[in-house]
Amino acid sequence: MGSERKIYTKTGDLGETSLLGGTRVMKSHGQVEAYGTIDELNSYIGLIGDQDIDAHYKLVLQNIQKTLFVAEAWVAADQEHPHNNLPEFKEGNISQLETEIDEMNQALPELIHFILPGGNTTVSYCHIARTVCRRAERTLIRFSINRLENDIIIKYLNRLSDYLFVLARKIAKDLGAKETSWIP
Repeated sequence: MGSERKIYTKTGDLGETSLLGGTRVMKSHGQVEAYGTIDELNSYIGLIGDQDIDAHYKLVLQNIQKTLFVAEAWVAADQEHPHNNLPEFKEGNISQLETEIDEMNQALPELIHFILPGGNTTVSYCHIARTVCRRAERTLIRFSINRLENDIIIKYLNRLSDYLFVLARKIAKDLGAKETSWIP
């Protein structure tokens, strides 16, 4: 048997963690909160992809997960000791979401009222992911004051929440689930 790699390091037992680059910060630090929330979002995206949905949606969701991993790396990067070998976060990621949104929207009835989240478990997962995405966006905005390199990630998260909303509506239509309008 070779050397065993353990998953636990015990270096975070007192509430600290290392950023990509080595600087130690508290786990409650805004930067850790921002990339942790993106990681939570990524897990919900995986949950949606595990549902019985169209193969195209599964492929798009997996690409979104890969993009979110890149976003997490950028957000986790140590500003004191910058990493030059992080994968590029591309503007094209945003336009891909916009194309998907536009294609799905063409098959949907016009939205006249707000709709209540729900109607089907998979649809609800999309709405949960959408709200976690909005939280990730807000968290990153709080952390990103004077950090322009995160602007494209904030823009991506904004568009991703739109994508998740439209995906929820499209999956509801595909599955014949009823959309319940909210009329005050």
